[in-house]
Amino acid sequence: MASQPAVTVAELVRRRADDDNIGLVYGTQSWSWREVVAEAAARAAWLKATLDPDRPPHFGVLLPNVPEYVFEILGAALAGACVVGVNPTRRGAELERDIEHTGCQFVLADAGYADPIERPVLIEDQPWSAHAGAALPETDPPVSAIMFLLFTSGSTSAPKAVIRTQGRVAGSAVPGFTADDVLYCPMPLSHGNALSSTLLPALTAGARLVLRDRFSATAWLDDVRDHRVTFTNTVGRALGYLLATPPSDQDRDHRLKAVLAPEASPRDMSGFRDRFGARVIGGYGSSEGAIMLLPAKKPGSLGTAPPGHDLVVLNASGAECATAQFDSAGVLCNAEEAIGELVRRNARDAFEGYWNNPDAETDRMRNGAFWSGDLAYRDADGVFWFAGRVGEWLRVDSENFAVAPVERIIARYPVAAAVVVVGVPDPLAGDQILAAIELATGTEFDPEGFAGFLAAQTDLGTKWAPRFLRIAPQIPLLGNGKVNKVPVRREAWLCDDPVWWRPPRSERYRPMSDDDRAAIRAEFVEHGRIAAYPAVVDNPAAAG
Repeated sequence: MASQPAVTVAELVRRRADDDNIGLVYGTQSWSWREVVAEAAARAAWLKATLDPDRPPHFGVLLPNVPEYVFEILGAALAGACVVGVNPTRRGAELERDIEHTGCQFVLADAGYADPIERPVLIEDQPWSAHAGAALPETDPPVSAIMFLLFTSGSTSAPKAVIRTQGRVAGSAVPGFTADDVLYCPMPLSHGNALSSTLLPALTAGARLVLRDRFSATAWLDDVRDHRVTFTNTVGRALGYLLATPPSDQDRDHRLKAVLAPEASPRDMSGFRDRFGARVIGGYGSSEGAIMLLPAKKPGSLGTAPPGHDLVVLNASGAECATAQFDSAGVLCNAEEAIGELVRRNARDAFEGYWNNPDAETDRMRNGAFWSGDLAYRDADGVFWFAGRVGEWLRVDSENFAVAPVERIIARYPVAAAVVVVGVPDPLAGDQILAAIELATGTEFDPEGFAGFLAAQTDLGTKWAPRFLRIAPQIPLLGNGKVNKVPVRREAWLCDDPVWWRPPRSERYRPMSDDDRAAIRAEFVEHGRIAAYPAVVDNPAAAG
């Protein structure tokens, strides 16, 4: 079933109106594409009757991955309404801010998610039931109609609502699928990754979409086998969770061809391929949709620029950075000259803006160029490598370097399930390195073994060994599965988790005591740096 390019998502929906192939599966339930379109038409009629025409047609959706989420998305496409994907991990004032900021006329939720919302519209009440059997709208919205407001991760500031129009969403579907494919979606539909890699490709190709309400490592293989899945999406640490499950003689008994795994570690990508026998696709894409890199055959890299994308690495003054140079051990030799911000210079039409946030828009778009906010460097083969977020530069003993290369090395530690590296203040000047490590299930931290591991890493810079090690039961995550560094950086060594550290002029790690914390705080006071001391609210350790 060949598909032609579409100009709107509404047109994609119409193409499935007479398709009797199975289009949506959830648990033991299934709907043909014809039935999915009928459900979408009912939602479209309800939205047109409900939304105030004198206000932006925005409504929030606060749901797990359930069929109703799909019906609402496709109904909004037909009605010319805008779906605001509300993040269920946010609470209180933050959640209220997201809803108010995006101008939601109402928030649709189920009973399990409705508690934080004032006067939610509950799916259990089926307010669209009076519109069952509604015909498709006579006309489609224009390509410029805003269809989604998708929140950025908010790892460094308040989340921004990225504008995605009908035309842009329709063109964002990952290509290459046919009606014979089965796409499995365990990642939140409130994020662009799931939309562009599962829902939109399934809709475009007439493929089958299998929903899981939320990602489950223990249920994943059964789902993949039972539904004869050919493709699935992940993000962040999902591959690591899958590899932590007990091996099975069914690990390769499936139809899975490929898994999308942005931000997965090279070790997890390799381990997944070896165990499950499926291709792992990495790459990089900005939440704003302005930058998309193609996977490269270099484990751990961001990828290469697609044809026609003028991608460069620029320093703060806007000059192009030098090509990365490495020594015989693979250590980046010219970090200060090679690392800068990843920028797409021909991005005038590639970024549709943020909703009601002109300052953030101006910060991203400058003279037709999109500044990603990500640090990177480019090697002699034109392959880009991640170096952290803007601001994730460290200065240790007067040497400047980026966080991400240190993080990649420590992630090789055999018993590490996840690693986060942040800069924490030094009592005298600059920074020290703290690594938060989540250990694999059933393992223990061995300080001497870790020190030996570091000594064996030939590409570890001389200033890169962490001063502090936080052994965390779980690395904090954002709602989209990405790592949240903010609390790790804020708490530093003032936390309830076990902390090991190397005192000055020592190569051995030892447990940090309350006396150690008090002595460190006294150093900050002695050197007039107490303003830089980690400030942790309601943590007795912070007081020293």
